[in-house]
Amino acid sequence: MQIVKHSACALFFAVLSFTAAAHPHSFISLKTEIVADETHLSGLKMRWTMDEITSADLLYDAGNAKPGDEVWKKLAAEVMANVLGQHYFTEFWHNGQKVKFLNRPTVYGMERDGHQAVLTFILPLAQPQPLAGQKYIFSTFDPSYYVDMSYAEEKDATLPSALQKRCKIAVHTPQPSEETLNFALSLDKADAPPEDMDLGKQFAQQVTVQCQ
Repeated sequence: MQIVKHSACALFFAVLSFTAAAHPHSFISLKTEIVADETHLSGLKMRWTMDEITSADLLYDAGNAKPGDEVWKKLAAEVMANVLGQHYFTEFWHNGQKVKFLNRPTVYGMERDGHQAVLTFILPLAQPQPLAGQKYIFSTFDPSYYVDMSYAEEKDATLPSALQKRCKIAVHTPQPSEETLNFALSLDKADAPPEDMDLGKQFAQQVTVQCQ
């Protein structure tokens, strides 16, 4: 099979071409931990695990590199540059307003987990946000829905131990309409949905953080 890159939808990983139609064509499992002190939320510690097909090209480039080798740093920098170009593929909301991010992550890296590539980084908020009595909502998604980015389990979104008594975190999975599902199924790899449709957002899980 031929390795191709899907640049039109800002896909940042190489994927193997296959014959199946329908979006999504690639899958990333998400894990996120809130980064905060006792009074303010400052970022999101993210772990993105790519499916084996999506991982294949990156792991081929890494070869037999050991953790911490220069090749992992180079791959992480290349992938992270594309993630930054899409604003971390993440939206973060407070009181109906988008919360801004810093342009660069504080830390990032890439590693191998069996036959899967894993990108880790801390997404920093531009300004720390107060926790007391506040509610925050965030989502991570590919707007085109070429890539499915989702939490497999509720426990994949977590709070630091210092916040577990006074804050709650929950993952909410949407239920798109049958019409939306059928439209996604109709899209082939070369197809892109209309930008104003926000197809990926209609499938995006929302994580809520509510603090006392």
